[in-house]
Amino acid sequence: MSAWRTAVPDWEARIMSGASLVPDLPLFPAERDRALRVFDRLRLPDVIGQPPMAEAAGDWIRDIVAALFGSYDAEVNRRMVQELFLLVPKKNGKSSYAAAIMVTAMIVNRRPNAEYLLIAPTMEIAGISYRQAEGIIKADPELLKLFHLRDHLKTIVHRASGAELKIKAADTDVITGSKSTGILIDETHVFATRSNAADIFVEVRGALAARPDGFLIQITTQSKTPPAGVFRSELTIAREVRDGQLDLPRLAVLYELPEAEQADGGWRRPEVWGRVNPNLGRSVDIQFLQNALVTAERTGTEALALLASQHFNVEVGLALKTDRWAGADYWLAATDPNLAGLDDLMKRSDVAVVGIDGGGLDDLMGLAVIGRDRETDHWLLWSHAWAHPEVRERRKEIVPLLEQLADEGDLTLCRSPTQDIEDVADLVARVARAGLLPPAAGVGLDPQGVSALVDALAARNVDGDQVVAVPQGYRLSAAIWGAERKLADGTLRHCGQGLMAWAVGNAKVEQRGNAVLITKQAAGKAKIDPLMAALNAVILMSRNPQAQRAPEIHFL
Repeated sequence: MSAWRTAVPDWEARIMSGASLVPDLPLFPAERDRALRVFDRLRLPDVIGQPPMAEAAGDWIRDIVAALFGSYDAEVNRRMVQELFLLVPKKNGKSSYAAAIMVTAMIVNRRPNAEYLLIAPTMEIAGISYRQAEGIIKADPELLKLFHLRDHLKTIVHRASGAELKIKAADTDVITGSKSTGILIDETHVFATRSNAADIFVEVRGALAARPDGFLIQITTQSKTPPAGVFRSELTIAREVRDGQLDLPRLAVLYELPEAEQADGGWRRPEVWGRVNPNLGRSVDIQFLQNALVTAERTGTEALALLASQHFNVEVGLALKTDRWAGADYWLAATDPNLAGLDDLMKRSDVAVVGIDGGGLDDLMGLAVIGRDRETDHWLLWSHAWAHPEVRERRKEIVPLLEQLADEGDLTLCRSPTQDIEDVADLVARVARAGLLPPAAGVGLDPQGVSALVDALAARNVDGDQVVAVPQGYRLSAAIWGAERKLADGTLRHCGQGLMAWAVGNAKVEQRGNAVLITKQAAGKAKIDPLMAALNAVILMSRNPQAQRAPEIHFL
């Protein structure tokens, strides 16, 4: 099987030189050539003159078709490359090529009554996908004889073999119990926002277990927001396969620039646009990209981030909005690579304060610890959050992200109604036992609904003078401005947690007279509780507190 390894460790050199991103594989010539003959004959249905793929498609997509179908061993009925993950920007013919690949699969298929499935994230995209497949068939009289189009069901049937291609929308159709031979998922990053996306992937891959001739294709652009949930995990695996860190029967073709080329806005250089837009000069118009860049630069950071993600596959670090918190612009750069977590913070600090922000059961409980570095006086930040089942039930759109944050250890999914209270109290007591908590005003709380937490802290010998209510609303303006300045000048450092990047990206600012507010109402369903907890801690640390005693503890 070593001959079928799909790693492309020299991908950076390849993409910058315009070479193929598909590795050299010992393909079966007959299967490869047969699939290419079929694919090349298919016509683009929505282009003037309806040219065949042989003329209209670039070699980059033909290399992918050759690898996918040329890896099929007809003697043992097994496909050696079972999965394809293609990351390609918008306007690169994604919908047309996806439909053409699935039509090709039905024609070269050998399994009687095989089922093929194209999963689109929405009804609208499903309609586009079906029209593309339908248009490909209608553009060729011979194909129109071969296939039966069932428009009302978005289903295409091969009259001879009985094979069916069903096009479904993930946001409305039930996609479970699949027995498909071939499955194509369009726009994984959108599909991944479904709360049951991970379960559907289990179902999809389970179908392939009984069909060694089967395949799973994912064709997607980069996410408009920081990658999360199943999209993040699929993208991570694809990169590891491409880089040779993981050996799976999966072909990973990712049109993204090396990090060095992305740095400092390097993606804005027109000379690199063709490297990540393989259809430049065909379906991608360079004048369109130039105009879009000029417009985005005039509009602001949010528009630039959107353009970069959708047309150049630049991964978004923060969900930057026009009315974002100013501190978001400096957040990622404030990551301290030597600050791995709470233990590191406590070891390096001469004093530490705790900020807490919580709401009802359908909200998050956020906790933030800010320590003061004993050598530099810089502030060090670590955070955690808790989510009750009600959050997952009422905020289904963020469930994949919450599960991801839980896997990363930054968030706890509560099993009991009081787990967040008990866990928070335990963490505060831990800081207190280390001698880092000030004797007064060391724990700052949102004044609303804190009685249970105050009782839990008292039960752990956290003195009443150490717990204070932090005024909210416009009274947090000083913390908002202060945190912005310390992030900008590099004196506030954090652990680089995904939890806080998410919360900071969600924060929206409202101007009220001479004050600024970051409110839950402004953020809507996107949670900001960990950030509000951090601002509570900023208020306390701004008072220049002193530790209760010199810390003398042993850390785990």
